[in-house]
Amino acid sequence: MNELEIADGTIACLRIDGDPALPHLVFLHEGLGCTAMWGDFPQRLCKASGCPGLVYDRLGYGRSSALPPPWSADYLKTAATRDLPQVIDKLLPAEASLIVFGHSDGGSIALIYGAMRPERLLGIVTEAAHVFVEKVTLAAIRDAVAAYDSGKLANLTRYHGAKTEQVFRGWSDTWLDPRFATWNIEALLPRIEVPLLAMQGEHDQYGTALQLQSITGQTAGSATAALLPGCGHTPHQECPEAVLSVTVDFIRSATKGTPLDR
Repeated sequence: MNELEIADGTIACLRIDGDPALPHLVFLHEGLGCTAMWGDFPQRLCKASGCPGLVYDRLGYGRSSALPPPWSADYLKTAATRDLPQVIDKLLPAEASLIVFGHSDGGSIALIYGAMRPERLLGIVTEAAHVFVEKVTLAAIRDAVAAYDSGKLANLTRYHGAKTEQVFRGWSDTWLDPRFATWNIEALLPRIEVPLLAMQGEHDQYGTALQLQSITGQTAGSATAALLPGCGHTPHQECPEAVLSVTVDFIRSATKGTPLDR
């Protein structure tokens, strides 16, 4: 893991080797996640696609600088419009194109970033992304709070160390704040013009297929929805082969007809 100074702190990041002529895959983790919690999935996807990759811990998570709560209701927007562009500009070659792959909170960040229409962005992959708040999401977060308070999520300390309480409360308190109930990024979706793949587990406890329908139905570019059977909120861990297959196909399709098409 390497470190990078950005606005408001230091992030920890990991590069994955690949063909420099292909787009870089930038991985954006979930609301309680970090680089280590991806497991070997980023490496497997980079190997299967040939693309180089970049994985990093957002501010507050993993080995990056702490971000004490309360978190702003705009924390996802900040991660997408302030922090992610800095990471890309400082860690990717100036001429490199990219595809962002975001899970859960990371998926929402990927969509917000895509709505900025960055020149080097070739595509977006989301997994269990949210574009509005659902009752099932809040119910699942309340269940997570009960599990955390009873010690059932103690393994999070392995990944976030002394920041674990800040990470968990920052995430859960923000989503459960009544003022966050109106959070909605659907107005941004028509601004997304690059190809998009939106995936969700059929049994995702944090969201329904309405999220998929909204994402793929409102973006301006080509959009593919994949509802993955037998999977919950983390398809890349629960059904990795299916996720790898559909994502590699998407990467090949997104680069077809470009100088990267071979």
